[in-house]
Amino acid sequence: MPDLNENAFRITAPCTTMEESELVNEIRKGNDAAMYELVIRNQQAVARVLKAMLGDTPQAEDVGQETFIRFWSNIGAYRHEAKVSTYLTRIAINLAINESRRQKRRYEIERPFDQRTNGYSQTTSQNGSHSIDDAEHLQTALSQLESNQRAVIVLRMLHGYSTKETADLLGIPSGTVLSRLSRALDKLKIILLKLDEV
Repeated sequence: MPDLNENAFRITAPCTTMEESELVNEIRKGNDAAMYELVIRNQQAVARVLKAMLGDTPQAEDVGQETFIRFWSNIGAYRHEAKVSTYLTRIAINLAINESRRQKRRYEIERPFDQRTNGYSQTTSQNGSHSIDDAEHLQTALSQLESNQRAVIVLRMLHGYSTKETADLLGIPSGTVLSRLSRALDKLKIILLKLDEV
């Protein structure tokens, strides 16, 4: 993977006006500037998905970088069947789900220690502020959903993908998207009501 620092790229062709398929072909040829251009074009969309999945955290930034590294490492597997942004979103969602599972396992390992110390934990999140804005409120609620439910909410409700597009991105049937969405919305309502009581 090339260093994503702008000055580190070996410029072999002007890439800012290239179509997506041309960029991919240039990346396959080893044109670092093409990879840089692809990152520039897609980093905001990837960051939005990951912020919704993981919050505004260092882990979200790490997963964002890993998303582009995975794309670059597996460039030969990309077949132009979907837009690059769709392919990157799928990579980002899968990596975010894996990160959520890692965080959950880490929490479950730390939890018994917290209980032995009378519940004191620096990692325990507290939501004592009534002045929290809506975006932070929603992010807090989303973080309490299971990662597979959060992925469906993020793609369908926050990013506007259709049921079929969401199913394709997650590699699951459309019916599963609908059932997860229904359960996630029900759970989200309960979580938001509890947060409003605080």
